[in-house]
Amino acid sequence: MLTFEVKEDFLLDGKPFKIMSGAIHYFRIRPQEWYHSLYNLKALGFNTVETYIPWNLHEPQEGTFDFENQLDIQKFVRLAESLGLFVILRPSPYICAEWEFGGLPAWLLNERQMRIRSSDSTFIEKVASYYEELFQQITPLQIEHGGPVIMMQLENEYGSYGEDKEYLLALYDLMIKNKVTVPLFTSDGAWEEAQTAGMLLEKDILSTGNFGSKAQENFTELRGLHQRHGKNWPLMCMEFWDGWFNRWGEEIIRRDPEELAEAVGEVLKLGSINLYMFHGGTNFGFMNGCSARGRKDLPQVTSYDYDALLDEQGNPTEKFFSVQRKIHELFPDIKQSEPLTKTSLEPAKALLKEKVSLFSIAASISQHQHSKYPESMEKLKQNYGYTLYRTKEPKRSGEEFYRVIDASDRVHFFLNQTKIATQYRDEIGEKIFCKPNEEQNQLDILVENMGRVNYGHKLLADTQRKGIRSGVMSDLHFICEWDQYSIDFSTLDHIDYKQPWIEGTPAFYRYELAVETPADTFIDLHEFGKGVVIINGFNLGRFWNIGPTLSLYVPASVLRKGVNEIVIFETEGEWGSELNFDKQPKYKEIQEG
Repeated sequence: MLTFEVKEDFLLDGKPFKIMSGAIHYFRIRPQEWYHSLYNLKALGFNTVETYIPWNLHEPQEGTFDFENQLDIQKFVRLAESLGLFVILRPSPYICAEWEFGGLPAWLLNERQMRIRSSDSTFIEKVASYYEELFQQITPLQIEHGGPVIMMQLENEYGSYGEDKEYLLALYDLMIKNKVTVPLFTSDGAWEEAQTAGMLLEKDILSTGNFGSKAQENFTELRGLHQRHGKNWPLMCMEFWDGWFNRWGEEIIRRDPEELAEAVGEVLKLGSINLYMFHGGTNFGFMNGCSARGRKDLPQVTSYDYDALLDEQGNPTEKFFSVQRKIHELFPDIKQSEPLTKTSLEPAKALLKEKVSLFSIAASISQHQHSKYPESMEKLKQNYGYTLYRTKEPKRSGEEFYRVIDASDRVHFFLNQTKIATQYRDEIGEKIFCKPNEEQNQLDILVENMGRVNYGHKLLADTQRKGIRSGVMSDLHFICEWDQYSIDFSTLDHIDYKQPWIEGTPAFYRYELAVETPADTFIDLHEFGKGVVIINGFNLGRFWNIGPTLSLYVPASVLRKGVNEIVIFETEGEWGSELNFDKQPKYKEIQEG
C-alpha cells in the first residue's frame, strides 16, 4: 500500500513526487466520455487528475442524494486509477468553477437568516448532513485504503471571500469526523492578502496558489509567505489557468499554445501543477454560472471549452501537443502516448415535425401553484429554468402601465398572449405601457433564471433568488391573485402538439434526426433566438443568438441509432423549419464596444 505525505516536498512512498495534474470535471462530461478524457491526460505524460464535487447536483433537494450515472464519483475515480492516475478531490461546499451558484444548492436560499460560507451554525448543519453522505462515497478511495486519492481541498479560494477561521475549522472538523486521512490543502490567489485570509495554519494545512502566468513571481511570493510562518512546504499551483471561460455577448478568449507551453514549463521547473482546465466540458442543462461586474450580472455560456488542452468535445488541441512537447523536453523519461481522437457525425439535417405555444400547454408541463402575490422560484421549490406568472386584469379605459418589481433575471411581458416587452438587468422595473381593452385581460410574465453568481460578494445578493421577488404593479398598486407555472423540462414527453401555436410567443419545436451510427456533433442554432435544447430527454443547455457561441455540443452518448427527438424551447419567436448538425462549433464575431 502506497503512502502520500506533504513535507518539504510531496512524498510518495517516502520519495519526492512532482504532481502533474489536470482538471477534468466528471459532472461536465458524460460518463461514456470519461475514459477518453482520462486516457488523454495520461497520454500527455501527467500522473494525476483533479476534480471538484458539486453539492447542488449531489443533493438536488434537501435530504435527497444522488451518486449515480453522471454523478458516480466512485466510478470516475476508479476509472482514473485503472489508467494509472492519482486523484485530487475538491469536495468543499463551494467550488466556484463557473458553475451555478458556485455549486451551492439553491434550496439554501430559503434560509433567509442563514449566512452561507460562514460559521453560521445552520449552514454548518447543512454541510454536515451533506458530508455524511458524500464522504461515505469518497473516503474509501483514499490512498491509505489502497485507492488513488492523494489530497483533498478544505475550501476553495476562501481568501477571496472571507476570513472566518471558525468556518474553516468547522469544515476541518467535519472532514476529520468523516475519516479523511489524506493531506488537506487550501487554494487561493498567490498574493499575501488572499493567502492569509484563506489558509488554516493552526492545522498545518498546505496552502497552494492559483494563477495563470508569471510562475517565478507568484511562487516567490507564496514561498516567502510560507517561510514567514515557519513552513517549508512544496510549491504547487492548484489552478494554472491555461484558458478562460466565456460570457454571453463577449468575444471568445484564446491563448497562444506555444506561450502556454513555456508558462507550464516555468511552473514545473519550480514546483507542481494542476492545469485548469485539461478538459473543460459542458455546462449541461441550467448549470452555467454567472460573473458579476459591479451591480451587473454576466451569465456564462453553455460551453465550458475554456480553450483547454482538450476541446469541448474532448479532442486534443494545439495546446495539447505544445505542452506534451514541453513535458518531453523537461522530463524525457516520462512515458507519453498518442492521444485518442473522436470521430464526428457527418453533416445532417433534422426537419420540424410539430410546434406548440407554451401558453397552450403550460398547465400540463408545469407545477402549478396559486398565491395572492407572485412568489420567487425558490419559494415555489423551483431551483432552475423558467417560471410563467399569470393573472387577470379588468378592462381599462385607455393606456395603462405596469412594472415588474424586483425580478431576476430576464422578463417577457405579454398581454392577451401578445408580447409587449422584454426586460433584462437594469430595464426590469421600468414602465411597460399597453392597452388592456378586453373585458378580461390575461397578463403572462415569463421569467428566466439565467444562472446564479458563482464568485465574489454577490453570492449573498438578493438577486440570487430568482423569479419575481416583490410583485407586479398596475399604475401605483400591486396586483393580487397569481397562477404560477414552474416549467418542468423532465416531462416534455407529455407535450400535446395538437394545441395551438401562437406566433411571437415562447414555444416548443419538435424535430427528428435519423442517425445510423451515433457520433459527436454540434447543433447549429443561429436561426433561433434564445432558449434550451433537449435531445432524447437530455437537456443540452442554453443557446442565445447574441453569441459568442451559436451552437451546442451534442455528445455521441446522447444520440441513439434510428430516430432521435430534438425539442427546442425558444422564447423570442425566432425559429427555423430545419436544424443543421455540423462537425465544428459555430461562433459569432462580437463587435467590442
